[in-house]
Amino acid sequence: MKTSFENKSTIEDIRQRFDHDVERFSNLETGQQATIDAPLAMELITRAAASTNPDAKNILDIGCGAGNNTLKLLELLPHVNCDLVDLSKPMLERAELRISEICKGKIRTFQSDFREADLPSEQYDIIIAAAVLHHLRSDNDWETAFQKIYDLTAPGGSIWITDLISHEHEIVHEMMWERYGNYLESIGGDDYRNKVFSYIEKEDTPRPVTWQLDLLRKSGFSHVDILHKNSCFAAFGAVKTD
Repeated sequence: MKTSFENKSTIEDIRQRFDHDVERFSNLETGQQATIDAPLAMELITRAAASTNPDAKNILDIGCGAGNNTLKLLELLPHVNCDLVDLSKPMLERAELRISEICKGKIRTFQSDFREADLPSEQYDIIIAAAVLHHLRSDNDWETAFQKIYDLTAPGGSIWITDLISHEHEIVHEMMWERYGNYLESIGGDDYRNKVFSYIEKEDTPRPVTWQLDLLRKSGFSHVDILHKNSCFAAFGAVKTD
């Protein structure tokens, strides 16, 4: 996929935006308003994680934001140790504060791009990546990120992803993008639709869920599943062989 990323946001641009957007990511009941079916996707990936790895001891939340997905997982697995990674210090501080109220395990935070964070290999029974991987750019970025996720996952562990996605066929992509635009208009009108599409154009580089499933297998994961897909959003995951 040959695309120019010169006009896309840098990692530092993304960090600065999220530093000032903590409140929008702090609602456990609704998740991100701009994301279709956010509460359902969060419910599905956390239940799939807890069902697949009921004896999990260590979890990693990549791009944890204000901690919503880890909080949802802790409702099912309150004793796990939680490692939280995010570019934004204010997001991490809010996540740690919220999670510490219910977590019975240890909590560690890492302000970093997860690809550069000093994280232990094969230690995480569950990894969550919610609304974060679409910030990756080139094929090499994606391949490096998915390989690191595989390397961090414990034998028998699992990775669960919810994210903005594109589509392989241009006509299908345009149809789904129109549906997403209609959703945005229904909750905030034309101005909201234009605002969201503008920052997606500037900041995001989504890939098809089919492409990501293939990449999960290529990275070494054995069992891959789609939990949910609606318009330009999907929830899916994979398990690493024991």
